[in-house]
Amino acid sequence: MITPPPITEQARAPHILLQQSWWWLARRRFSHQGGAWRLVSVVIALLAALPLLMLLPAWLTAEDEIWRHLADTLLVSLLRNTAVLILGVGLGVFVIGVGLAWLTAMCEFPGRRIFDWALMLPLGIPTYVLAFVAIGFLDFSGPVQSTLRSLFATDMGTGTLWFPPIRSEGGVIAVMVLALYPYVYMLARAAFLGQGRNVVESGRVLGLNPWQAFFRISLPMARPAITAGVALALMETLADFGAVAIFNYDTFTTALYKAWFDLFNLAAAAQLSTLLLLFVALALAGERRSRGRARFYGSGKRPNAPRYQLTGKHAWLASGSAALVLTLAFIIPVAQLAVWTATTGMADFDARYMEFVSHTLLLGVIGALLTLTCALLLATIHKQWPDRITRYSTQLATLGYAMPGAVLAVGIMLLFTWIDKGIDRGIYAFTGGTTGLLLSSSVIALLFAYVVRFLAVAHGPVESALERITPSIQQAARSLGAGHREVLWRVYLPILRPGLLTAVLLVFVDIMKEMPATLLLRPFDWDTLAVRIFEMTSEGEWERAALPALTLVLVGLIPVILLVRHSGK
Repeated sequence: MITPPPITEQARAPHILLQQSWWWLARRRFSHQGGAWRLVSVVIALLAALPLLMLLPAWLTAEDEIWRHLADTLLVSLLRNTAVLILGVGLGVFVIGVGLAWLTAMCEFPGRRIFDWALMLPLGIPTYVLAFVAIGFLDFSGPVQSTLRSLFATDMGTGTLWFPPIRSEGGVIAVMVLALYPYVYMLARAAFLGQGRNVVESGRVLGLNPWQAFFRISLPMARPAITAGVALALMETLADFGAVAIFNYDTFTTALYKAWFDLFNLAAAAQLSTLLLLFVALALAGERRSRGRARFYGSGKRPNAPRYQLTGKHAWLASGSAALVLTLAFIIPVAQLAVWTATTGMADFDARYMEFVSHTLLLGVIGALLTLTCALLLATIHKQWPDRITRYSTQLATLGYAMPGAVLAVGIMLLFTWIDKGIDRGIYAFTGGTTGLLLSSSVIALLFAYVVRFLAVAHGPVESALERITPSIQQAARSLGAGHREVLWRVYLPILRPGLLTAVLLVFVDIMKEMPATLLLRPFDWDTLAVRIFEMTSEGEWERAALPALTLVLVGLIPVILLVRHSGK
């Protein structure tokens, strides 16, 4: 038996240098300090970013005829309509949301306690539902104009009273403002409640009148919350497809749908998607640049100073303004849906309608659970190992909420079509047969779109719940003899349960209401309540769209009620 020669110091030197190299140390640190879990967060982030990355190669394909057609017919109007819609909705939600938030948070007037929570209820109504209710209620043949014509008609029976047309640019802006102002109201209200009356009184001591104190002190302090609310409303505006399609108001989302389904050109749809994403990126970059290096801080405690007591005409003006917004945004739409459902809508309550409900519930439950699992993994990994890898992975994975549903659908279709072609080529090489499209336009593609789109929605409540778990809690449980499983089930889970429940409900309802991605990616004959509403409103059948719309509204009120219950805490 031949024994190997002993290893000398010179022979061992390269091995020692290799061990001391930076990449070996990084790999060792990565493997010993949660490297496998960090890899999980990186994989989730890459999967969430793949649909966006699949849009970029679309510009390598020349679509000259499509772009010439768009340039000659729609492109200028698309740019103008999108810009006008952003400006109109942004200004509207700011004025209504901030104004009502200031009234309910800082002033006392008749009905304030009811308006305080009731003004959040329109958040449960999808934008496209409010759109078709507004058209059905205020159109020429609707009950409002019909009643006015019967009261002010001439002998020949022709109406002489002018009524503002609801099918107009102002109509679509007004509808979207009424549907989206709760985003600003909810966040601005919380910011004003955190300030209290003492902030304004401090400005009064410095010689400012009430209006100057509001614009120079209260409003700048609430700017981060207000900006976040306006940004959410504008993202929903850019992502909206149902409302603008009902109003026949061409934007990038409607053009994207036409390029895909009418022109049968997925590459052109992908190119339009990147332009729509450019709008989103410019909006976010503009907000960050306008904020600059400014920082806003609060005391963290809610002041107990009394509210301003409004009397006389000011009190009734405040009550009337809040009541008008609540009536237009919630009471009338829900009442009209109930009337339509009671008269003609119940005729569609059959086996096919139950299929719509079952498909919607199935997608909502599975999608919510998958999204919650990914959000819990990301939040837990980042809390356990808060370094750049997990932080950047979390930020990348939660960018999907900024992507409109139609854009996300195009990216996923390109991705899954590429995967399907690869699978088909592999099967053909071995067996000589074909598999067709296994993933494209499937339930798997739809669920993947939901997870990417709403991962940020679930991550917020889960991350907030995890912040309540301090190291001392775990140490106290371990000192009492609890094992890892007991700490998980008896300590972690009770603390996380409210956040997990909120995340599941929010994602579940968002999936039920989501229209663009569902409409573009659903399998054949796999319709949901949102798709049913789109089909009926496309044909002008407002009454037949009432039953699925009312179902979505009632389910959508669940997370709103939870937000109302916890908003005052």
